[in-house]
Amino acid sequence: MKIDLIEALTSIEKEKGVSRDVILEALETALISAYKKNFNQAQNVRVDINVETGNVKILARKDIVEEVNDSRLEISLAEAHTYNPNYLVGDVIELEVTPKDFGRVAATNAKQVVTQRVREAERGIIYNEFIDRESDIMTGIVQRQDTRYIYVNLGKIEAILPPTEQMPNEKYEPHDRIKVFLTKVEKTSKGPQIFVSRTHPGLLKRLFEVEVPEIYNGEVEIKSVAREAGDRSKISVYTDNTDLDPVGACVGQKGQRVQAVVNELKGEKIDIVEWSKDPVEFVANALSPSQVLKVMVNEEEKSTMVIVPDSQLSLAIGKRGQNARLAAKLTGWKIDIKSQSEADNLGIEYKDSNFLFSDMYDTLD
Repeated sequence: MKIDLIEALTSIEKEKGVSRDVILEALETALISAYKKNFNQAQNVRVDINVETGNVKILARKDIVEEVNDSRLEISLAEAHTYNPNYLVGDVIELEVTPKDFGRVAATNAKQVVTQRVREAERGIIYNEFIDRESDIMTGIVQRQDTRYIYVNLGKIEAILPPTEQMPNEKYEPHDRIKVFLTKVEKTSKGPQIFVSRTHPGLLKRLFEVEVPEIYNGEVEIKSVAREAGDRSKISVYTDNTDLDPVGACVGQKGQRVQAVVNELKGEKIDIVEWSKDPVEFVANALSPSQVLKVMVNEEEKSTMVIVPDSQLSLAIGKRGQNARLAAKLTGWKIDIKSQSEADNLGIEYKDSNFLFSDMYDTLD
């Protein structure tokens, strides 16, 4: 029997990325199953596939014995000597038992088994490829939408963008090209399932890594991210290179770098502040763009009281408390903001200065 395998094997290897060995193993299993099922054979057989010529043989393996009890599994020494006089009792002989009409039966049975095995192998390849890209950014194309999800084509697989991970200021249309953050890669009975996000803080971080070489090469580090997707975000950055301005590096010449990220996020406002191990300095920076007169710290409760000029109070708190909320999330400190007038009424001491000094590090009672 001859099956034209070579072209099929090469095609599957190239198109599916599945190795020839995996396909051959599946094919051998399928052919043995087809032989036993369709020809009522229970003998011990193996398949010999010549990948050079495409020839396929079914070989029955039989033990050489003095006296035969089961002709399907055994052969007498005398009969074995008709094939080769050097055989001894206990040896195993292989005899070709390929049926004349085996090709048609084999093709029908093998196709389903091989297709299934190739599908399984392909799923494994895709899973391994994408599990390594978890918490990474990818560019995809919006494919379709149902009542629950947006489906994003990532090339080899469709990813799921759940409602909670969609930006409130975005409308997704088929064929839209978007950048997404891979949040989770799962193995399921139907193959790998990939979940992506447009709201995850990690997306913002990865976008800056793409736009800012100093972040990508490690000169500037993003220390923390606070995000209210589609509206406003804050990131804190740091460098130990005294000759490099980390905020300026992220903003870019004429704001080009940060603007590229803003454009990708459809106008989401982004504040970039300098990180500091000193919570006084860090909290004051985080409340940008408002001016801060003094920061008082309660280490035990990890809370701060911030004094700002009366004219800066609404700016420091932000619309619906957003600026203060993002600053607290960015720094990890609770922030209580008071105006100069409130501080005066409460008898709180503060320095009337337009600058924040590192020695303004008081502990609340």
